[in-house]
Amino acid sequence: MARPGSPHLDFRSDTRTVPDARMRRAMAEAEVGDDVYGDDPTVALLEERVAGLLGAEAALFTPTGTLANLLAPLAVSGPPASPAPRVIAGADTHMAFLEADGLRRFGGVELLTVRQRPDGLPDLDALAALLAAGAGPPTVVCVENTSMMCSGNALDAEAMRAVAALAHRHGAHLHLDGARLANAAVALSVPPAQLAGPADSVTFCVSKGLGAPAGGLLCGSRAYVDRARELRGWLGGSLHQAGVLAAPALVALDRLPDLAADHERAAAFAALLDAVPGVEVMRPPRPTNIVMARLPGLSAGECAERLAAHGVRTLPLPNGHVRFVTHRAHDMIGVRAAVRALAAVAAAGPEARPAKTL
Repeated sequence: MARPGSPHLDFRSDTRTVPDARMRRAMAEAEVGDDVYGDDPTVALLEERVAGLLGAEAALFTPTGTLANLLAPLAVSGPPASPAPRVIAGADTHMAFLEADGLRRFGGVELLTVRQRPDGLPDLDALAALLAAGAGPPTVVCVENTSMMCSGNALDAEAMRAVAALAHRHGAHLHLDGARLANAAVALSVPPAQLAGPADSVTFCVSKGLGAPAGGLLCGSRAYVDRARELRGWLGGSLHQAGVLAAPALVALDRLPDLAADHERAAAFAALLDAVPGVEVMRPPRPTNIVMARLPGLSAGECAERLAAHGVRTLPLPNGHVRFVTHRAHDMIGVRAAVRALAAVAAAGPEARPAKTL
């Protein structure tokens, strides 16, 4: 049985993956230069590979996906004297409820939120009204794929094209927060470029289910990426011998097909939870590696606390659900242990005293 506190029972995020022996060997043997001067060959290779994967002209390696999402609208606004962009994002997206303060404080952007459909796509009528009301600074429309708060639902290319057509009709730039775009592509059995194609810029993370220790990439036209590269330096996001991080990311890119196993475990997880009395499971139309569940009468925070007492780590969310994210460190032994833990919490009822931590 998995040990309490072990990676097998930590379902908080797929960022909880750790570099394996192959990745560590790649880090140790990486050919490096100085990426601040643009001559780190391993970073250059990673940027070329990811740009090709997403069908973009160029890509920029950043330490985190959050930095890539900050750079994304700023690179649209032009020279320093230009007005800060207006950003429109789904109310439940990562950019809106976890990155909003950074966008406002460090980017000076005006952030507007728009309601989302159950699948995570921005409501097109509400988006059209916001776009029609805007004038002045450049506008950036942001879409998240997969849609995390919709239990990791994968948005298909048709959905992306619909938003792109609307955004472009109003002269707006479409940015795709593709932190888990690899999961969406695997779930839909399409190349990542097909999902990224309608967007003007894309953030792509290698540090989630793909398992690299760090890194995101911002992709777009060559001129756009050149501007983002300059901004990255201003924000302190440039690294010198960054090839030691790019090397495991190159290993990660070879593992896109492996994400299907994470999705299979998540599907089994959701099916097992469906059979637990008192547990409500969110069922997205195109699931990936995220499972969300709630216990009526118990807040997400309380539920997470009681699960932790059983040795299971999960993430409480504002929508009342706890989030389980499956990744390469998990197996069905850990999944079944987590199901048993949630079943025990459900059976104890909302008035039960928290179990003693193991």
